[in-house]
Amino acid sequence: MAEEESQEDSQEDLKGIVRLAGRDLQGTRRLQAALSNLKGIGASMAKAIVHAAGMNGTLKVGRLNDDQVEKLEKVIEEPLSHGVPKHMVNRRKDYETGEDLHLLGGDIEMAERNDISREKDIRSRRGIRHRRGLPVRGQRTRSTGRKGMTVGVEREKLKEKSEE
Repeated sequence: MAEEESQEDSQEDLKGIVRLAGRDLQGTRRLQAALSNLKGIGASMAKAIVHAAGMNGTLKVGRLNDDQVEKLEKVIEEPLSHGVPKHMVNRRKDYETGEDLHLLGGDIEMAERNDISREKDIRSRRGIRHRRGLPVRGQRTRSTGRKGMTVGVEREKLKEKSEE
């Protein structure tokens, strides 16, 4: 009976959804796993963020109080100023600013689109290959990477030959 009461108490303390970095995170998930669901944060970056915030990665997200959520929010916004190593950010030496940045969510897609359009505009080799829809990173094109319908023998011709 005491176990049932403790489980009920623990369920009451647990928030169902926690808003963090512009996304809703499930309160029943572990902190590290929930952070890695955010676009732009992988497993190792989530571990580094939790360590920089001075928290336990196995703690449930729903158990975080408002101060802990704010601290995590600050670490996610500026990971380098909170002790996350430079090599872990996802945009080092940004083309426009020259700074090391860590982008999240839609900012990643927007930055990628801007980079590709800049390469197309200056007509670099990569930009030309992007424009033509060819592989950009040196993959072979002789036998793979083809688009469209496969060319083969038609079935009617096969039937005609088998009847003869």
